[in-house]
Amino acid sequence: MLEKMLEDASKCPHAFLLHGDTGTGKTTVARIIASKLGCSGLDLKEVDTADFRGIDTIREVRKQSQYQPLESACRVWILDECHKLSNDAQNALLKILEDTPKHVYFILCTTEPQKLIKTIKGRCSQIQMKPLTENEMIRLLRISSRKEKIRLDKEIYEQIAQDSLGLPRNALQILEQVLAADPEGRLETAKKAAEEQSQSIELCRALISGAGWKKVSSILEGLKDQDAESIRRHILYYCQAVLLKSNSPKAAHIIEELWEPLYNIGFPGLVYVCYSIAKS
Repeated sequence: MLEKMLEDASKCPHAFLLHGDTGTGKTTVARIIASKLGCSGLDLKEVDTADFRGIDTIREVRKQSQYQPLESACRVWILDECHKLSNDAQNALLKILEDTPKHVYFILCTTEPQKLIKTIKGRCSQIQMKPLTENEMIRLLRISSRKEKIRLDKEIYEQIAQDSLGLPRNALQILEQVLAADPEGRLETAKKAAEEQSQSIELCRALISGAGWKKVSSILEGLKDQDAESIRRHILYYCQAVLLKSNSPKAAHIIEELWEPLYNIGFPGLVYVCYSIAKS
């Protein structure tokens, strides 16, 4: 779908909304879109709205969007974590999206699209960034390790695919550490790297192994500032991989308990479900 949109610049939408879990490649895809549109260098602007979330930021974008490109075919703004824009800033952004100059494109990236006002979402071509399947992830890992002229055992690829939760960024970070390790210690490195990189992995393993509530609650303490819905999906992808690989009743039970989204009840809901799983 995205490739078709970019085939003809004259028919390409001027506003994209890329949404999905952290690590699914939203910013990377946004840069690829910019490149396909013929934008680079000084004409490509990236704004992390987690740091600059006020109306003044959007006013500056609006002002600069009136200028012609300096060295490219167009100007592109990538607005990362756009759901953190204030309500006033979102309304100011909407005005730009309603009257975007022909030489300007906006690419909004977010993990929480439900926090954007409906009118912004209605002005954008929405693309959901989904985690990779296990086969897709293993293919990515094989291609990446082959470029480094290293071949790994199938078990290592499978371990990284399982622990990456379907997220390319996670997988490539783990792979980097694995490739740097001694050949005989690569599988252990993969397991350890996953635990160090994400407490979500530790939570998944604790739930699958039937760890008690004391262990599970201590892990949750370290996750309370993170998005509960993203953690829920991480657990689901992990349990899916386990279930497909080993026919685990425990994994199936966890999937059943975490089937409903947590948008409305947030982190307290995650804690309650994890408590129910740990006590079952």
